[in-house]
Amino acid sequence: MTITWPVVAAVLFGALLHASWNALVKSSSDKAMDTALIHVIGSVVAIPLLVVVGLPAAESWPFIAASVVIHIGYYIALTGAYQHGDLGLTYPLMRGTAPLLVALSASVLLGEALSLGAWLGVVGICVGVLSLGLSRHALDSPRAVRFALVNAVVIAIYTVVDALGARASGNALQYVALLFVLDGWPFGLLVLARRGTAVALPYARQRWPVATGAAAASLGSYGIALWAMTQAPVATVAALRETSVLFATLLGIWFLNEELTRRRLMGTLTVVAGVIALRLS
Repeated sequence: MTITWPVVAAVLFGALLHASWNALVKSSSDKAMDTALIHVIGSVVAIPLLVVVGLPAAESWPFIAASVVIHIGYYIALTGAYQHGDLGLTYPLMRGTAPLLVALSASVLLGEALSLGAWLGVVGICVGVLSLGLSRHALDSPRAVRFALVNAVVIAIYTVVDALGARASGNALQYVALLFVLDGWPFGLLVLARRGTAVALPYARQRWPVATGAAAASLGSYGIALWAMTQAPVATVAALRETSVLFATLLGIWFLNEELTRRRLMGTLTVVAGVIALRLS
């Protein structure tokens, strides 16, 4: 399998969607509530999609069950990271570390041997993403760093599991539709049990329009990624998806008047070089 420009373009668009819904979670006053609400709404939104596309092959169902359980840990670690650290620190740590873990796992579990150029691309994107977020501030937020690094491992695990599941399903859209129908409820019910309906329902009534947009972005982003993993090596798609950090940085510079520092410029150029290396490998 090789990666083509249409697949690259699709994954980059998915990365933009992913950065958008994560920014919404970070900007909220209650990270756990927003994370739960976004993915419960995502489960509801996915129901008509599942009715249209149908169920995936039965061979993929064990992967979906495993992914639902793994994603509970992902949501817990995600909210913990955002509660204790800035988006600019935690998001690059989570997303910049995971692709290397995915590349190593894919070579063992999926038998995907990357070329030297592809490895250079994966490493380049990871280094660039990490440099966009790492700073002295990391030393001041040890709990955020721990949550982020734990989540990087969780992200790598569910990425490989879902890549295997999407390939076993024979149809990535069917796989992601069933996954999203099931995925949001366990964490949502955990948050509901902790907060109670007296807190959760008023919050949901207030935030549901924003959460619906974020849910659509989450569904679109992951659907694109899983489809791409049936068309190209998992490690290259996972690395490309983490260019979402680059989009978050650029949006901050363009719309929030954040400073374009030398570190950010070098990180951006390194990510771009990594993307080119992946495509030319």
